[in-house]
Amino acid sequence: MSKSAFTDAYASVVAAVRTLRHQKGVSQVELARRLGRPQQFVSYFESGIRRIDLVEFVVIVRALGGDPKELFVELADAIPADTGV
Repeated sequence: MSKSAFTDAYASVVAAVRTLRHQKGVSQVELARRLGRPQQFVSYFESGIRRIDLVEFVVIVRALGGDPKELFVELADAIPADTGV
């Protein structure tokens, strides 16, 4: 079975975070500044080189001014029941 970092379901998580960043008009550099991390941190998770865990997801979405619970529910509802890990 493939690693979940490379599944369509995980790609949708990354895409949702990237889309939120674009909607909020925040650059990778600015998001990294808000997170206290280097810009490469944002680049790596947006390009799929690095995974983000649930805690990072919450912190990143909050740093973008989004509602992590709302986005998580939206993403969870879109993942097919037969998705493996």
